[in-house]
Amino acid sequence: MSDAVSRPQTMAEKILSRRGDRAVYAGDLAVVEVDQVMVVDSIAQSFIERMQRDLAAVPKFPERVSIVIDHVAPASTVSVAQAQKEAREYAAQTGVQLFDVGRGICHQVLMEEGLARPGWIVLGSDSHSTTYGAVAAFGTGMGATDIALAAASGKTWLKVPESVKVSFTGDLRDGVTAKDVALEMIRVLGADGATYQSIEMHAGDRFTRGERMTLANLCVEAGAKAGLVVPGGEILTGYGYDVPDWVYPDDGATYVQSVEIDLSALNPRMSAPNEVDNVYDVAELRDQLRDTPIDQVFIGTCTNGRIEDLHAAAAVLRGQKVAPGTRLLVIPASSEVMEQAMADGTLLTLQRAGAVLGTPGCGPCMGRHQGVLAPGEVCVSTSNRNFIGRMGDKDARIYLASPAVAAATAVKGRVALPEDVITPTITT
Repeated sequence: MSDAVSRPQTMAEKILSRRGDRAVYAGDLAVVEVDQVMVVDSIAQSFIERMQRDLAAVPKFPERVSIVIDHVAPASTVSVAQAQKEAREYAAQTGVQLFDVGRGICHQVLMEEGLARPGWIVLGSDSHSTTYGAVAAFGTGMGATDIALAAASGKTWLKVPESVKVSFTGDLRDGVTAKDVALEMIRVLGADGATYQSIEMHAGDRFTRGERMTLANLCVEAGAKAGLVVPGGEILTGYGYDVPDWVYPDDGATYVQSVEIDLSALNPRMSAPNEVDNVYDVAELRDQLRDTPIDQVFIGTCTNGRIEDLHAAAAVLRGQKVAPGTRLLVIPASSEVMEQAMADGTLLTLQRAGAVLGTPGCGPCMGRHQGVLAPGEVCVSTSNRNFIGRMGDKDARIYLASPAVAAATAVKGRVALPEDVITPTITT
């Protein structure tokens, strides 16, 4: 960065300035170096076609390009299998990194592999690439053409987004999770309340890396270009990251909106069909839907498929059984998560409760395999979207909730809270 910074900057402005050649501010156009390009299987064919036919190029930095087979893994049809075969062949020919079936969901895998780091720019061919903001990386989703250009040149151009400041105060009460915080944030901002903006979250030392991933992941559901959590807590000490001093926002930086969320005032939250910002207290929906059977519960995805999420579900399901007529699907976010859950007995607890366990990956989140919904079915999911047709038929209904609420719902067969299932221990 050659130009001197003339006024205070947000995190987004700082990262795009550092990875470019001059100081930039909201509204500027920036040409920046890209640290990692991530391609998922569902777009891999289009990416390869653009690289080979349209650009006649190979990745400039193969080590900065990753292909992850996660959206339909294992393959569900012959055409999907063919596309995945081509992706494997392309990776072998070009030297780009390949994470094959069973390694897990792209965002989880890149985080585990250290391919998203503070101050980096990570582009993904998936809208939830905002997840990388959990570690203060500028992560954003792009289509096949932009992704191919970035892989071929090592650079991309961006309009520097304005920033929304979200400050968290207080402490979470028992039973309230980062998923509840994220849903409340989307409710406050609205589904288009941060369109092409960066949501900059000030959390202090609160939240684990996994919880920060949940927060950053859902930022795109308010239309955000990026979701950045100011580094703190275990991000500073737990993963060997070099967190540069410059990545922090400056005092006096300009925000288009500032929001404060009191964590101590939150109850467990649930998003009702068919928009993510249609958020209620779970207790309210439990009462409204007391006569509505839940056909399927899904615990997993890039939002809530991590080990702490499986632990939360197992804590509710231990010694319980899934209600007759309700299906419980559990899909770990990665092979690493699955191994941890095997080693500590979590998967056994889930299996004994009646859960169906799936291959690490996206599962039925986008409605292509491993548990799509039939007409009229009702699902409670720990995923990030409840749009019409998202997980199957257009007449199915999807409610979004935390893993603990999802697990309690599976036991009751109706929308439920963990306290509806777990009897408190009384000590004398």
